[in-house]
Amino acid sequence: MQEVRTILKKARDAQKQIEFYGQEQIDALVAAAGWEIYREDHAIACARKAHEETGMGIYADKLLKHQKKILGTLRDLKQVRSVDIVEEIPEQGLLKVLKPVGVVGALIPVTNPTSSIGCNGLSILKGRNAMVFAPHPKAKGCGALAAGYLRAGIAKAGGPPDLVQWIQDPSVELTQELMREADLVVATGGPGMVKAAYSSGTPAYGVGAGNATVVVDETADIADAAEKIFKGKTFDHATSCSSENSVVIQQSVYGRMIAEFKRLGGYLCNDEEKARLRATMWPDGQTLNREIVAQPADRIAALAGIPVPAETRFLMVEGSKPGPEDSFTGEKLSVVLALWSYDTFEQAVGLIREITSFSGYGHSCGIHSTNDDHIRELAIKAPVSRMMVRQPQSHANSGNYDNGMPFSLTLGCGTWGNNITTENIVWKHFVNTTWVASPIPPVVPSEEEIFGEHWEKYGK
Repeated sequence: MQEVRTILKKARDAQKQIEFYGQEQIDALVAAAGWEIYREDHAIACARKAHEETGMGIYADKLLKHQKKILGTLRDLKQVRSVDIVEEIPEQGLLKVLKPVGVVGALIPVTNPTSSIGCNGLSILKGRNAMVFAPHPKAKGCGALAAGYLRAGIAKAGGPPDLVQWIQDPSVELTQELMREADLVVATGGPGMVKAAYSSGTPAYGVGAGNATVVVDETADIADAAEKIFKGKTFDHATSCSSENSVVIQQSVYGRMIAEFKRLGGYLCNDEEKARLRATMWPDGQTLNREIVAQPADRIAALAGIPVPAETRFLMVEGSKPGPEDSFTGEKLSVVLALWSYDTFEQAVGLIREITSFSGYGHSCGIHSTNDDHIRELAIKAPVSRMMVRQPQSHANSGNYDNGMPFSLTLGCGTWGNNITTENIVWKHFVNTTWVASPIPPVVPSEEEIFGEHWEKYGK
């Protein structure tokens, strides 16, 4: 506990030094810290260490994700005014002034242990804050490496390196102490971690479980849809909470989609193989087996005793009934894809609602379609915070160069996912705003303006 208090004091002292930095000063620190964690040799070191230490995913994908998400975050931050007076509304007599929140405790997941430090760290710094990272115990080495690069960059630009701290040997107890004593918590990880953050007594941003579910309707470009779903499902062996977990396919194109998936290295399990795979993935019937998380398809198949071709990249199972009767309904954190078919689009929407209500409530869904009515109907009726159209979910949800989503690896899921926001967590979530109001001529509505339509319909 003393370690946490010591590093928190260092962070607070450093934050006080930059509390009144101007925009140019803080932007110089962000650019310097960003370059140190982004530059190729350091990105390679982070990706290699993360792959070796966690035993999850694919080294090349981790490298790509690390650099892309950090560069994208820097792009989003570059033109943003994050300090002092940022908005004036003369007609309302208002000024808005942005100020730091202080010291942010950032809980980092094992699935994205270095890119999350870069994305969160740079956004936190943009608001003139200090940060203390709590890496996952199985990723503490790569977490320390990434955080150290941020420190080095800040020091090169003449800022206090103690703005960046981390717990050397993270544990549940130390992380809980950090959450109690920080000014704000951002928790990226499993539901237990997020619940603990919300229960800490400190204001917190958390995330919900992912279980991205995608519709393919009869108007879709089947080859393009299959390729994008394949990319989203297999990237970094599905470490991302945004990886496609279920595909809801219109019956008239179902066979063609299966054929395309097989062409791309998908293996469709029969009923017996599905049962063996289920027993392997959920040995106690409820808890996902860590041995299959973010592992290659052939390793998962071998554990389940399923002989698959050497070129197999992902496994497929056909869903039966969404919900607890079929474990494959939920998030799988693996290269295993559940397939569902539908007749009418109303049924497709119903499946999306059932699947996400069981797992991943509020997180995300997607659609491969050229039918604007279908796209809009799903957008209106799906209980999710983000919906991607004709894109790989794991690439697009957290920001991509070809969409307008803010770059972030912390994705809010709204009240559906027991979160406070539906947004991707970015710099604006790490500042306080002072509203300055000056007198203006009174704006008083008449009763007629407010009640006129009501009176016409129901009378006074």
